[in-house]
Amino acid sequence: MAAAQEMLAKAQEQLASQTVEGTAGGGAVKITMNGEHKILGIALQPEVVDPEDVEMLQDLILAAVGDAHERASELQSQSFGAITGGLNLPGLNLG
Repeated sequence: MAAAQEMLAKAQEQLASQTVEGTAGGGAVKITMNGEHKILGIALQPEVVDPEDVEMLQDLILAAVGDAHERASELQSQSFGAITGGLNLPGLNLG
């Protein structure tokens, strides 16, 4: 059991250091997130910042966050899947 806990701890450390990028609007909005679903950065192309259409920018940011979240969840599944054999164990928060 200790070996499994050690493997899980190592996988969590690796997830914290790995990043994914979610995009929306053809790359006009980019979100960088780590494997633990923590947002590390947001990049906006100047043309997407329109004071007359703030709602569009909000929608693009939400879409990019969703995209990054999906990619981080895939990263988690790959990392923990090798350890757990694909089981969805309670308390691991795998997505």
